[in-house]
Amino acid sequence: MDPLADVLTLLETRSHLSTSLVAGGRWALRFEAPQGVKFNAVRRGSCLLEVDGVDGSIPLEEGDCYLLARPRPFVLRSDPAATPVDAGPVFARADGGVARAGRGDEVFLVGGRFSFGARAQELLLDRLPPVVHVPAGSPHAETVRSALDLIDQELSRGEPAASLVAEHLAVVMLVHVLRLHLARDPHTASGWLAGLSDPVVAAALTALHRDPARPWTVAELAREAAVSRSTLATRFKVAVGQGPLEYLTHWRIELAARQLREGSTTLAVVARSVGYGSESALSVAFKRVMGMAPGDYRRRPARQASPSAVSPSAASPS
Repeated sequence: MDPLADVLTLLETRSHLSTSLVAGGRWALRFEAPQGVKFNAVRRGSCLLEVDGVDGSIPLEEGDCYLLARPRPFVLRSDPAATPVDAGPVFARADGGVARAGRGDEVFLVGGRFSFGARAQELLLDRLPPVVHVPAGSPHAETVRSALDLIDQELSRGEPAASLVAEHLAVVMLVHVLRLHLARDPHTASGWLAGLSDPVVAAALTALHRDPARPWTVAELAREAAVSRSTLATRFKVAVGQGPLEYLTHWRIELAARQLREGSTTLAVVARSVGYGSESALSVAFKRVMGMAPGDYRRRPARQASPSAVSPSAASPS
């Protein structure tokens, strides 16, 4: 299995397309901190993006897209001199799924958001910088543009299930954006995500995800990566922040936690499915990683949705 695909599947990644934005002349909109991971793509024109806590403005050109991986207020504007107004009323007046700012239509942005399960913050979002910007001229950025073109086609044709298809295409776009980000800026990722940028570590991660119940040793993983045990151990610890067997323990517990959340499978079956020979062995590891016993985890009342799973504000083009 592919570790990136594994994590996105575990987190129940979903996309939600939202109101588009057409703007022209001098304009500026101030948005509240988004909920979930926002994305926008500039389909026409150019503008500036400013995110609280991020130095300077990010110029956005036609074909660019970006992800906002942190719940921070942000501003989209035509130029530095434009005075921002609250985006809420602007998007409340949207007509036909399109909000308008300023005078004219030189700029056109489409977007949406990604929602995830409750473990997203720790497993994915904390591994990303606050803003992931993919310029149109980036190597392989054509894959992102192709996904956006297909989304546009689905929504413009109005065929049956077009929204569903478009939302699945948006998840495809997310995968491409993450791939491009890792290829271009591997130093800005952390944990398992950073490990995917190192071919030696990526080989070991892929092996662990392919068969997490196997009683792996560092020597076996080193053979998978075609390096020595010491080389693998060192590079894995530097990239991921923990040793390969410690990572395996955490991944097994994530898989066990999903089974506990989703059904009534016995603890013994859960333990065997993720590589533990007994309930007690799983319980010890589970409590060490999650801070509570598996039974207590399963019996918890339904939790409030995490920030990554809450419905988006209406005041957003993404």
